[in-house]
Amino acid sequence: MNLPLLPDSLRLGSMSEPLWIEFDRRIGCHSMNETHYHRSYEVFYLYSGSRKFFIRDSVYHIQAGDIILVDSNIVHRTSELSEPNHERAVLHYDLPFFEGLAPEDTELLLASFAVSHPIIRLNIQERMHVEMLLRSLLHELHERPPGYLMQIRNQSIELLLYIARYIMKRKVVPDHTLSPVQQKVTDIIRHINQHYKEPLLLDDIAKRFYISKGHLCRVFKDVSGFGFSQYINITRIREAEHLLRSTDWSITRISEQCGFENFSHFGRVFKKMTGMSPREYRGMEA
Repeated sequence: MNLPLLPDSLRLGSMSEPLWIEFDRRIGCHSMNETHYHRSYEVFYLYSGSRKFFIRDSVYHIQAGDIILVDSNIVHRTSELSEPNHERAVLHYDLPFFEGLAPEDTELLLASFAVSHPIIRLNIQERMHVEMLLRSLLHELHERPPGYLMQIRNQSIELLLYIARYIMKRKVVPDHTLSPVQQKVTDIIRHINQHYKEPLLLDDIAKRFYISKGHLCRVFKDVSGFGFSQYINITRIREAEHLLRSTDWSITRISEQCGFENFSHFGRVFKKMTGMSPREYRGMEA
């Protein structure tokens, strides 16, 4: 089934389900507006167009035929480059998806997401194979014949296995060089990731990295897609979610551990980003 025969949007599942699939054909400029990290493991495939992809602490320019691997709970964001139109398929795998597989098989399929360089640039033959697999999967999703969910699950596993074998065979090597501005922003992001528990004031960061406040805010947004304060809050709230799930610490202690000056500010930021209070979030995860 050719891509032009697909609708502009296809969906299977949601963020709360073991397998969540999205296909989109987007015309014009499009950038992700929402805070974006999730517990699931993400495979992003760009069919056409080009995108800027921020992940972890670096920005990559991706092109048609690229696979991007996003580990669990890693902050990431895409935005447009000079070519606004694009088509992409995204598969999200949550841990319950792997129940029933042998532990060593699950380990093999998830090992790909731990690589230091998250971009796979396919050659023509490899791209044809991946697109044939995805085309079959999307055909099942669009037509929904009897047993389509079973077939989609099998093809989703086949895609992960192909990626795992590709990485083991080819040893993915970084092929991009950061510009001085991108390197500066990367250094700032790494500093935030390491020191989010401490006060992170714009004045102090600007002085530390020898850059004016205004210029820092502009290039930070341009490179990462996030505002400076927004990224700090995302980093802190992501850690707060982890502590709410994994510890019995008081919410006040978690607020302090994540670098918030006071409990009320923590509560406001948490609810704005997650849609619920810290207490409601802990109850949901219980």
